[in-house]
Amino acid sequence: MTSETDKFEVDVVYALPHQQKIISVAVEPGTRFIEAVHLSQMVSFFPEIDLDTVKLGTFSRQVKHDDVIEPGQRVEIYRPLIADPKDVRRKRAEKAKDEGRINKITGAKVS
Repeated sequence: MTSETDKFEVDVVYALPHQQKIISVAVEPGTRFIEAVHLSQMVSFFPEIDLDTVKLGTFSRQVKHDDVIEPGQRVEIYRPLIADPKDVRRKRAEKAKDEGRINKITGAKVS
């Protein structure tokens, strides 16, 4: 049985381009990341969050829903990517080739 002194605070964070929400919740040792998200009731503010598929992390490092939270960590709820960064970079490089801004063989910038 845990006492109130065993609990520790964690922040649950969700951000949109022009809005962010940080909710602090008290959790017991052994609490999983997804449980902290449930405790925060973040979905009541942002109903578009799908708790079954949402990606979670702590300090920009992705974690599994069932990973245990340690004191000093925070829970970050990630939004889905709009575009794959690799595809965006590939298209940008192809456009630069087509425009003659880079060498089509070496990939180096053309002066």
